[in-house]
Amino acid sequence: MSKYDGEIFDADNHYYESPDAFTRHVPKKMQSRCVEWIEKDNGRRYQLVGGRINRALGNPTFNPISKPGVLQEFFKGNPRNVSSAELIGGSLEPMPPEYMDRDARVARVEEQGIAAAWLFPTAGVLYEEPLEHDIDALCTTFSAFNRWLDEDWGLTYQDKLFSAPYISLADVDWACEQLEWALDRDARILVMRPSAVYTRNGPRNPGHPDFDPFWARVNEAGITVVTHIGATKHSSNGYDERSADVLGLGQRPTIANFHRTRNINDFLASMIFDKLFERFPNLRIASVENGGEFLGDLIRVLGKTRERVGGYFRDDPVETFRNHVWINPFWEDDIPLVIEQMGADRVILGSDWPHMEGLAQPRDLVKGLDDIAEADVPKILFDNTASLNQRQPA
Repeated sequence: MSKYDGEIFDADNHYYESPDAFTRHVPKKMQSRCVEWIEKDNGRRYQLVGGRINRALGNPTFNPISKPGVLQEFFKGNPRNVSSAELIGGSLEPMPPEYMDRDARVARVEEQGIAAAWLFPTAGVLYEEPLEHDIDALCTTFSAFNRWLDEDWGLTYQDKLFSAPYISLADVDWACEQLEWALDRDARILVMRPSAVYTRNGPRNPGHPDFDPFWARVNEAGITVVTHIGATKHSSNGYDERSADVLGLGQRPTIANFHRTRNINDFLASMIFDKLFERFPNLRIASVENGGEFLGDLIRVLGKTRERVGGYFRDDPVETFRNHVWINPFWEDDIPLVIEQMGADRVILGSDWPHMEGLAQPRDLVKGLDDIAEADVPKILFDNTASLNQRQPA
C-alpha cells in the first residue's frame, strides 16, 4: 500500500487562529466576558478566556510554532527515548503562511498530493469549557469565531478546504441559528467537543430531548456532525487531579491520559442510550482525533446492555452505532482492528497536519496499511470522507 497513488481526503487538518479570531466580531461591551489578549512575564502574550488566563496553549500567538509531525517517533514507541520537550524545542520555526492563509493552504494541499481536507480549529476546541459558566459569553464568542472562520477560510473553499463551524448545544436556540447560518454558507460539516452539555439548567446528555430541535434540523439537512477532541471536563477521581496532560507528553504517565478515551466513549454511548438515532435516523456522527482504542469496550457494553434491558431499544444498539458513527483512528492505532470492529465503510483517516503530534506529510497516511485489504484502502483514504462531506437530506 506504500505505492497507493489514488486520491486522499484528509479527515483531520487544522488551521492556526489569527490574533483576532476570537475578538474581531465580539461587541465591545462583551469583550471582557469572552476572549481578550494581555501581556505579562516580560511582554509574553496570553489570552484571557472568561476573565481568566488560559494556559491550554503554551503560546497562543502561534509564532514561533512547532513543525508538523515532530512527535511522530514519540507516539510510535519513542525508540530513542527522547523527551517530547526535546523534540518540540528543536523544531520551532516562524509561522508558515499556509497555516493561516487559505490560498497558501490550497497551494500546499496541492503540493502534498491531497485531494481535499477537513479543517478544524486549534484553539477553538479549547474555549467552550472555560466559558461554560457564562452561556451568553460562550454564544457570543463562537458566533464571532464562526464569522471569522467564514471570512478568513470560507466554510467551503475551492472544493478543497472544508472548514467546520463550532457548535455548542449550551443554548439550543443559538445552536439552531448557527446551524442555519452554516447551511446558508454551504457548510459540509459542523464540529463540537465530546462532552456533556453545560446549559443554564445544568448538564445534559447530547441526546437529551431538550436538543431535539437542533438534531431534527441536522437530520433534515443531512449535514455531518464531527465530534473532535477538545478541552473537556472529566474527573480523575482524585488521581492526578491537577494534570492537564491528556496527550501523554509529560515525563511520567498520568491518569489524565485516559480522559481523551473516556470523553469520546461517554459521548457516543450516551447518544445510543438516549436513542438519539432512533428519533433521527438520518444523523451521521464522525469521531475525529479521538482515536479508536475505546471501541472494543464500548461495543461489548452496548451488546450487554441490549441483553439486560430487553425491549428498550428498537434496534440492535451495536448495529445502530455502526450505522451512524464513523471513526478516525490515530495513525499509530491498530487500524485493521478498528476496521474489524466498525467495518471498512465506517473508518476515515486524517493526518492532524500541521500539528506536532500528527504526520509530517499527509500522504504518510498510506504507510502502514499493508495489512488492510486492497479494496478497503480507497474507502478509508477517500471515499468515506468524501461521502460524509456531501449533505444527504432526509
